[in-house]
Amino acid sequence: MHAPQSRHSAAVPIPGSAPRHLLSPVEFIALIALMMALTALSIDIMLPALPAIGAAMGVADPNNRQIIIISYVLGFSAGQLGYGRLSDRYGRKPVLMAGLALFVAGSLVASLSSTFPVLLGARTLQGLGAAAPRVIAIAIVRDLYAGRQMARVMSFAMTVFIIIPVLAPSIGQGLLEVGTWRWIFDALLVVGLVTAAWAAVRLPETRDDGAAGAPLKLGAALKLALETPQTVGYALGGGFLFGCLMSYVSSAQQVFVDVYGLGENFPIAFGAIASLMALAAFTNASLVERLGMRRLSHTALTGFIAVSLILVGLAAMGAATFTLFVVLMSALFFLFGLVAPNFNALAMEPQGHNAGLASSFIGFTTTGAGAVFGGLVGHLFDGTVLPLALGFFCLSLAAFAAVLWVEGPKGLYHHPGV
Repeated sequence: MHAPQSRHSAAVPIPGSAPRHLLSPVEFIALIALMMALTALSIDIMLPALPAIGAAMGVADPNNRQIIIISYVLGFSAGQLGYGRLSDRYGRKPVLMAGLALFVAGSLVASLSSTFPVLLGARTLQGLGAAAPRVIAIAIVRDLYAGRQMARVMSFAMTVFIIIPVLAPSIGQGLLEVGTWRWIFDALLVVGLVTAAWAAVRLPETRDDGAAGAPLKLGAALKLALETPQTVGYALGGGFLFGCLMSYVSSAQQVFVDVYGLGENFPIAFGAIASLMALAAFTNASLVERLGMRRLSHTALTGFIAVSLILVGLAAMGAATFTLFVVLMSALFFLFGLVAPNFNALAMEPQGHNAGLASSFIGFTTTGAGAVFGGLVGHLFDGTVLPLALGFFCLSLAAFAAVLWVEGPKGLYHHPGV
């Protein structure tokens, strides 16, 4: 069922209370996108700096440098468990501010760190903090939108925030040109402060005051999330696909520099491939209300499996040239952009009165699975793209199996209404 039309007018209201701020749709989407993009920025801006950090802290094995990425994602995954429930009880905005404070603190500690374990601890703290804006951004969207309109808003937000990973490696490379790797953490600190200031001044409290005093009890909320196959299945499917993304991100610097010899120019190729997700998100926003979330995402997932298999074959034959790799990865990222927002919206759809905890559960499942499987695939890097290709193929098959479990054969590619 769609949310009332009054929630999609020229401004974003506060449900159940007199408005204090009315954000235009453009400002609302921009702020939601920034909240969601904080994690993408915190990961991708680091990629050019991994060799410099490894050299400074005595980490010689390039595969071990990937832990700088994985530790952040593990913290991000664990942090999502609590924020949704807290925001259901105490409100979206106070919990968001607390999380951003942790992110800023982690950025400061990382900038000042002198040993690898301290840096990894700071990265975990960053992830714990960044989980708040990610969880609460989705809960806010669910507070105000439902059904295909929710998927459409999420797609527009993704279109904006995907610009961040497109630009982030180049930003990181630029900071290294004029300063040290510590400047990257200083930049993240500034972005965290800007996000906190913008949200503090402009973001309304969207938790429904009518239900604020009596959220579902923890046991009932967990039961609703865990016993809803649609929520569990699409969260798992999203987790397997996020594993593809994380395996690529964690090994991208090695792939483009060690395999294809791009050197300092690798952010250009990385950004070009990532930009296809922005195009896909815009395409999804244009098509989802007409075609439905299931038909669009299931078809795109099938294409993802097929393209992954082609990449596996080329890599196994030693024929995965730079041009073919970029073309196929661009296709995979475009398809990923058609699947991810719809899987997330489908997982959230049955959780209208349980948005906070459900967002936590979905986020934890998705990013936790992504961090584990992505870390495993990334750590198998052997100087070729074959482990990455095999990881994409196997994980996308697992995502398809999760969808099949939820929908059954008759529910694939089409479902009345969504």
